[in-house]
Amino acid sequence: MFTVFLFIVLSVTALVFLLVSALALVAAWPFDPGRRVVHEISRGWQRLFFALSPRWKTVVEGLEHVRRGERYVIVVNHQSMVDIPMMYWVPLNFRWVSKREIFRMPVFGQFLWLHGDIAIDRGAASAAAKVLHEGGMWLKRGVSVAIFPEGTRSKDGQVHRFKEGAFRLAQSAGVAVLPVVMEGGQDLVRGRRVQWRHTFRIRVLEPIAAETVAATEVRELTSRVQELVSQEHARMVAR
Repeated sequence: MFTVFLFIVLSVTALVFLLVSALALVAAWPFDPGRRVVHEISRGWQRLFFALSPRWKTVVEGLEHVRRGERYVIVVNHQSMVDIPMMYWVPLNFRWVSKREIFRMPVFGQFLWLHGDIAIDRGAASAAAKVLHEGGMWLKRGVSVAIFPEGTRSKDGQVHRFKEGAFRLAQSAGVAVLPVVMEGGQDLVRGRRVQWRHTFRIRVLEPIAAETVAATEVRELTSRVQELVSQEHARMVAR
């Protein structure tokens, strides 16, 4: 019953927030090139999602590492679709890099388009160039870019090999890399049942300074950040 209720609530609120976002985008277009207004509306939808169950608990740590107004390439381990709303607990204006198939989903895909997220054809030769071009455009506007460097969801919840695209973007744009570690999204739904008592954990790690990013070979930087995220995730699971 709770699963059906959850689906109905999410569907109705998605339509409402989609309409509000469209109106806000048009109204704020002349003075809001970073689409901050639409982003804050997305954040409101996220808060509503996590309020659906009074027994859902969200633990957010490491926000002292975030400098509001700073631009980052944010790298996040990927466990489930819930990672997307979880990321909105981090107080930054950011755009997602996401596979084009997500943009084809009814309502949710249109929401991503209004938000200004970057659609890529996963595996296509043009994907890396598009991330550099459109990601660089948003970073120039003072907006961060969030990427799942694993490229796809982890089937076992563990952190897997990172791809280099996020780190090439950070080097190209001259910005810091902000690692974010998530745990809890992958087992919110077991079988067809939503867990009504659950804990989500988000931990923001210390950013890799732009100077360090620029001075480190991409492959080494990728490996180093993957190891940091993997180790931190293992500590979160062990708690």
